[in-house]
Amino acid sequence: LCCFQLYGYCYQDSNDIPDTLTTITELGSPLEMIQLLQTSWEDRFRICLSLVRLLHYLAHSPLGSVTLLDFRPRQFVIVDGELKVTDLDDASVEESSCTSNSDCFMEFPARNFTLPCSVEGRCQSMNEKRNLYNAYRFFFTYLLPHSAPSSLRPLLDKIVNATGNHNKHGNANQLLFWCNCYGWYLALELKPSPSVNSEFTQKCVKSAKTQYRRVPEAFIPDENYRCWPSYHHKGCLLSVFDVNEAIEICDSYSQCKAFVLTNQTTWTGRQLVFFKMASNHIVPDPDKITYVKVTD
Repeated sequence: LCCFQLYGYCYQDSNDIPDTLTTITELGSPLEMIQLLQTSWEDRFRICLSLVRLLHYLAHSPLGSVTLLDFRPRQFVIVDGELKVTDLDDASVEESSCTSNSDCFMEFPARNFTLPCSVEGRCQSMNEKRNLYNAYRFFFTYLLPHSAPSSLRPLLDKIVNATGNHNKHGNANQLLFWCNCYGWYLALELKPSPSVNSEFTQKCVKSAKTQYRRVPEAFIPDENYRCWPSYHHKGCLLSVFDVNEAIEICDSYSQCKAFVLTNQTTWTGRQLVFFKMASNHIVPDPDKITYVKVTD
């Protein structure tokens, strides 16, 4: 799940290049950090979670602890919203030998670390620690903190600190445990509840600032405006916990005059909603519900 899927391969002898190996792999999208920073926080967490699973696999692979010596974004791709490594040419299973702790010195551009030398004469967990810190400096420090839900920040701080500081909890097992807890908490925090939504089935919905008229089985095809972050590059498509959150978002945008609940959800279960700048043209759509701002 963490590495590129290999569908097939073949050997071919050539006059110019003998013993040529051709591989057929799944198709992935190049990793563009600027583009990732413009996506929703949920999607960024999903990418980081897939990276944590990769780190855990590398630390406990059948070959032993594996380190990626060329651990940079260009070595990864996005496949169905998850991160996968594509280049294993620079992978190594050799743990550095040592006679003292000073031999277990790891140097990075921003900071350095010294690991303990084991009685067997090997630097303890050096492969694992190198992967963890590279994941921190290339991915976690950029993708996790930005626009994260405030209620989830305590666990988030643990994830970032475990990879960036090499503290006593900084290993792949603990990191995977925290991320799984984080994912469960995220699902509980953000997943819509039918009991919560049931109170909004009335004709008009009240908010602190205004009222909204509920129009079932209806959609507004046009009247788009852009917002950030959006799941749609030509409109304002955001995920919400429930109708009440959609109302709060619409109230916060001066150009928002209506919103449309779709039957699509994010991977955490949040519902996708289109926000519109007018409601002049409403068309039938059995899979959507439109809420129109009531004006005096």
